[in-house]
Amino acid sequence: MAEWDADLDHIIPSSILPPLWAKLLVGFVSLVCFARSYDGDFVFDDSEAVVNNKDLRAETPLGDLWHHDFWGNQLSSNTSHKSYRPLTVLVFRMNCYLSGGFHPLSFHVVNILLHSGISILLVDVFSVLFGGLQYTSKGRRLNLAPRSSLLAALLFAVHPVHTECGLNAVFDILVIGKLNVLELVRKVLHKDRSLENTGVLRTEGLLFRMSLLALGGTGVLYVRWKIMGTGPPAFTEVDNPASFASSMLVRAINYNYYYSLNAWLLLCPWWLCFDWSMGCIPLIKSVGDWRVIALAALWFCLIGLICQALCSEDSHKRRILTLGLGLLIIPFLPASNLFFRVGFVVAERVLYLPSAGYCMLLTFGFGVLSKHTKKKKLVAAFVVGILFINTLRCVIRSGEWRNEEQLFRSALSVCPLNAKVHYNVGKNLADKGNQTAAIRYYREAVRLNPKYVHAMNNLGNILKERNELQEAEELLSLAVQIQPDFAAAWMNLGIVQNSLKRFQAAEQSYRTAIKHRRKYPDCYYNLGRLYADLNRHVDALNAWRNATVLKPEHSLAWNNMIILLDSTGNLAQAEAVGREALELIPNDHSLMFSLANVLGKSQKYKESEALFLKAIKAHPNTASYHGNLAVLYHRWGHLDLAKKHYEISLRLDPMASGTKENYGLLRRKLEQMQKKNI
Repeated sequence: MAEWDADLDHIIPSSILPPLWAKLLVGFVSLVCFARSYDGDFVFDDSEAVVNNKDLRAETPLGDLWHHDFWGNQLSSNTSHKSYRPLTVLVFRMNCYLSGGFHPLSFHVVNILLHSGISILLVDVFSVLFGGLQYTSKGRRLNLAPRSSLLAALLFAVHPVHTECGLNAVFDILVIGKLNVLELVRKVLHKDRSLENTGVLRTEGLLFRMSLLALGGTGVLYVRWKIMGTGPPAFTEVDNPASFASSMLVRAINYNYYYSLNAWLLLCPWWLCFDWSMGCIPLIKSVGDWRVIALAALWFCLIGLICQALCSEDSHKRRILTLGLGLLIIPFLPASNLFFRVGFVVAERVLYLPSAGYCMLLTFGFGVLSKHTKKKKLVAAFVVGILFINTLRCVIRSGEWRNEEQLFRSALSVCPLNAKVHYNVGKNLADKGNQTAAIRYYREAVRLNPKYVHAMNNLGNILKERNELQEAEELLSLAVQIQPDFAAAWMNLGIVQNSLKRFQAAEQSYRTAIKHRRKYPDCYYNLGRLYADLNRHVDALNAWRNATVLKPEHSLAWNNMIILLDSTGNLAQAEAVGREALELIPNDHSLMFSLANVLGKSQKYKESEALFLKAIKAHPNTASYHGNLAVLYHRWGHLDLAKKHYEISLRLDPMASGTKENYGLLRRKLEQMQKKNI
């Protein structure tokens, strides 16, 4: 065991904590950090990654998971972001199956338990990394470092950046192979080709294992490349603006600045955000920008650590620093933009594994500090303070992830220039019915990013609902100019044009939307409404039929077909369509109501009555349901029941003129009958 590890006695009292209790402590602390979010909602990307992901549904073949991206889209598609995580999706699917549906509680609990399990396993991993493997005459044995491993595991368990993230070769070479990096460098510098004392050839089978790792890694990359369609993902400038900069110097400076921000998130994880794109981090465009200092600080620290790892005469210190740096840097390389463009600026999820290397280096630093200072209690207090502050930050951040409102608003103070943050706050407000506040945030999103077509589309939708049609048309027209294949914006533009009585333009907009998204049931539904307004009944029925073929549960399209056929006197066809619709959507009260009206006109009173009563049972306070049932009873001759339901309908909606008129006719008829009886 390393001598400096004993200096951690004052920080971690491992002498009174057996290994099992140490692991239980780490597991408990990790649960405390994130338990606050266990009963939170599905938020942000959860809607697409989980709730609307067809790969999580039982009817989707399991084999599709290996050809789809994280969002359930074909990985070879040009529109795919190429995020390939089939095992993660498989875990989501198993969770959904075992919990009986899309319940956020089960997903959150599983994630918390997985993090806790990883933190516990890292106690043993850090024990090996800090203590290493030693060889005795009887074979190999572990030389563990319990104090260091417990502290590093605790630091990892409470780090607030954790979300999700291979290092076998480095571990094999440095720990099992016992490579002496300093000696190797010296021999290379002195052109000494003798490697007997470098440790590289000391372990049998090392080259064979390295060859297997290389072949395996190459094979995995090749399969992944083939599944992706041998093409990179298509990202936009708002996803990663630095990668689109024309100057190589600007790209290099900003990439390095991003690295420094990631390092800062490890050092001080208080500044966290669900999304860092869309202007959150303005580009550094000159070396006169003060943020260049962060780059200098990062490389000063990294070069210092690398020099220590390479040049230290203490083999134990040299090995730990090398492993820590390897664990910190190597897993981060795929997110570094060095090999290919990535679709984000900063993302806490890519720091999950690198944070283990950071915790290892930090723990080693505490050990060195404890060894070279007499104020060990001060070091202990500092370590405890870091653990406490990180735990507190985890609890606070977990609370912010409980629902979308807290999550999105928490980002306003971190990234006030991020248009996506304002967009998501606005969307959340709009979903809650607060259109006035939503408009304010949507406008700010468009101001910050004048090409933000999704914000324009949502803002145009709200203005359309508030009958501010002129501005809505301007916004939606601009959105489709910026992104001509934006099908939703074309459809919404068509709805606005239809409201403005510009029917030819509306039809063209609907047709354009369908051209860009062939399976678009809502657009077919709105196209059918346009044709109905123009009395093009056959075209309207065909459009609505297309909507129901693409989306059999499209209740509005079914209802409109029934109502149109009813109003044009095609009662038999209306009845057939109504029965077909109810077979597909048996509990839809609006379909029951529409079919009941048709059956009543066809004098199928008993069946009509049963459907009216089922609709009323589902929605007892709908005035029209009672009013139309009263009309049925009126025709049928059940006048007392008719009177009862007319009165209920008028009590629910006193201004219903048709019901008033029918009730007046019934009352006069009842009075006449009463006079005749007298």
